[in-house]
Amino acid sequence: MKFKDFPSAVIKENVDYTVKEITNVIKKYGPRESGNDNCFAAEKHLKKEFDQFTDEAHFEEYKMAPKAFLHFTKTVAVVIIIAVITGLVLALTGVISGFFAAQCIVCAVVGIGLLITVFEFLMYKQFTDVFYKKITARNLIATRKPKGEVKRRIVISGHIDSAYEWRPLYYGKGKYPLMGISMGGAIGGAILSFIITVICIVAHFVDMGSFGEFMLDYSYYFHILTAIFMIGLFLFVDFKTISPGANDNLTGTYAAVCALRMLDMAGVEFENTEVVAMITDGEEAGLRGAKAYAKAHKDEFTSKDIETVVLCCDTLTDLEYLNVYAKDMTGTVKNDKNFSNLVLNSAKEAGYEDAKLASVFFGSSDAAAFTQEGIAATCLAAMDPAPADYYHNRRDSYDRLVPKAIETGYKIVIASILNFDENGCK
Repeated sequence: MKFKDFPSAVIKENVDYTVKEITNVIKKYGPRESGNDNCFAAEKHLKKEFDQFTDEAHFEEYKMAPKAFLHFTKTVAVVIIIAVITGLVLALTGVISGFFAAQCIVCAVVGIGLLITVFEFLMYKQFTDVFYKKITARNLIATRKPKGEVKRRIVISGHIDSAYEWRPLYYGKGKYPLMGISMGGAIGGAILSFIITVICIVAHFVDMGSFGEFMLDYSYYFHILTAIFMIGLFLFVDFKTISPGANDNLTGTYAAVCALRMLDMAGVEFENTEVVAMITDGEEAGLRGAKAYAKAHKDEFTSKDIETVVLCCDTLTDLEYLNVYAKDMTGTVKNDKNFSNLVLNSAKEAGYEDAKLASVFFGSSDAAAFTQEGIAATCLAAMDPAPADYYHNRRDSYDRLVPKAIETGYKIVIASILNFDENGCK
């Protein structure tokens, strides 16, 4: 079947169904912290839906530490503040002579803090998980099998968990100044403090003239400024307040649900293409669910016998920013080029000419977790990178849904499935 022949009434009915279902999920189950009971209850709700129009649906369990990903904002901030104050007190009370030893303390602590930030926040490594209590979380998988032998497989994915509130985005209404001051100031200050301490350590052993003396005598004032910025980092995440997650990412979740539902309603049966809906948990905890699933199914999903692709849908809201994200994880991961182009061309076929290949310049999507395991994946998303006023805060509720953006996203998902069935993407 060509996309132009797919019944538009089915897509529109599923958009209405999505708006009603998202409203119902939020009212019934509330915010869904990664791995918590609300999250699992919402997944069980979805499984009941899947059981009506899929061949099989099941849960896959894994272990994760939900707070390990973002808790660096507390840990790093506290240890740097303590290090700066400790060094200052030791120097001023004469316990140590001058500020050289204090510079060494700050250098070591800030260096470790930056290492944690890079591995956790930029590279999404499970770097500090060993220090946190792990819980059982679940991914939900539903499958629509073809009539014949499986030769191709397309997975439509969305994450069901919602984010801890980022205070600067809530109080700053999504605009960057407050976020830049809190997060940017802290990380930027830490980087400069580390560079300054290295210069000071070198200046202690190598004659750098008046510049070296100045750095040794007065640069510590900058570390005090860095410590002040760390207060903003400490307050950055409110772990007690969780976003309702209507747009981020129940819209992506229902894109996966409705992909199978729409095929069923339209009576589309593929000869050799298996269509899978994957609802992950733990995306907001550092892609934990997608990482666990990708690792467990790497051999299956990279097999040459069955061409497999994964389309991750994440926030279908701000239509003017609807793009295919060929670069991910702050631009450091390149998603599959051929599949990204297939989705992009499908968007144009579905009537959305403005779509382009884009890069996730800050943060990551589940697609990166699959790409890192060698699985062909890309991301479809529509969110204002400003960022949006609802992003990671309590404003992301059902009253902020945009049906037109959801409809456009669904058209692109269906077009991508049909095009992949016809030609694959290799």
